[in-house]
Amino acid sequence: MAICYQSPFKPITTLSLPRTHQTRKTRPCGVVVVVRCSKTQLLSTEPEPVFTSVRSFAPATVANLGPGFDFLGCAVDGLGDHVSARVDPSVHPGEVSISEISGDNAKKLSKNPLWNCAGIAAIEVMRRLGVRSVGLSLSLEKGLPLGSGLGSSAASAAAAAIAVNEIFGARLSTEELVLAGLKSEEKVSGYHADNVGPAIMGGFVLIRSYQPLELVSLKFPAEKELFFVLASPDFEAPTKKMRAALPTEIGMPHHVWNSSQAGALVAAVLQGDVEGLGRALSSDKIVEPRRAPLIPGMAAVKRAAIEGGAFGCTISGAGPTAVAITDDEARGRAIGERMVEAFMVEGKLRAEAVVRRLDRVGARLVSSIPR
Repeated sequence: MAICYQSPFKPITTLSLPRTHQTRKTRPCGVVVVVRCSKTQLLSTEPEPVFTSVRSFAPATVANLGPGFDFLGCAVDGLGDHVSARVDPSVHPGEVSISEISGDNAKKLSKNPLWNCAGIAAIEVMRRLGVRSVGLSLSLEKGLPLGSGLGSSAASAAAAAIAVNEIFGARLSTEELVLAGLKSEEKVSGYHADNVGPAIMGGFVLIRSYQPLELVSLKFPAEKELFFVLASPDFEAPTKKMRAALPTEIGMPHHVWNSSQAGALVAAVLQGDVEGLGRALSSDKIVEPRRAPLIPGMAAVKRAAIEGGAFGCTISGAGPTAVAITDDEARGRAIGERMVEAFMVEGKLRAEAVVRRLDRVGARLVSSIPR
């Protein structure tokens, strides 16, 4: 199925400049970069495709990071989704079609672009670019399992947004790409940017405000070692279900505690303090206590990680993946083994563990074929 965009608004000139994802450079440690997302502005002229096809990648993400529910997240290297986009004469001009979905749980995903994370984001990028005379076909390669707590929907949306933007010469800004991805997240799992923000921007991201959307990129020092131990059990935890378990009201003591720990986590990121980051990561008193009982064995997994030498451990996003922090890769592998064992012994769940670094780049172009 394809969906067509015909803009009801008169286009006006964009304020953003072209950018290339392949050449993005990381900034020095301690640097905070603020991205403010203003009102939608369409390009004054419809852009021409500069590529006949492109392939993009967007990384997995860890949202919340303990006390930062809905306002903190980071990108993880080596895991994620790919999207291929091509100019397709068989697709009606101005429309987006999804031709193929492969990878983990591909059969569970719809090829209707209105109900697919990649399709929704692609449509929004087309809308922002004002594309009406070219049709695109997308192929989605799922590298992340559904309902894993690793930002599966955000990775698909981010990869699609980057692919469509790049095929037309990378005309949209970072903030516009985040908003396009957020359009997808809003429909699929709720209006939260703590996955799609870092999926597009890379590194650690703080959502300072949602109305208007304002993102702060937090730069972890390049010379510091940081490893994420991700233990993913064979168990699906849909985001909407896990959000429904959250309290509607919280007491002032817990509010003060979580606020102070979120501040400590931001300070630890900027200072490259992995031990402090781990302590803050483990400190949530609001969300984790409600969600952990819904994931078999989670309390034992956290205990096993910390006893194994992790600086901290919590639920990654809505779960069920557990994430632990360390500064040593070999120790991370040993911690992962203990976490997997705890899932099996206490939760009766099979699990797999991987050790990954921080992804500092975010969604990017992988390959392209020029026109």
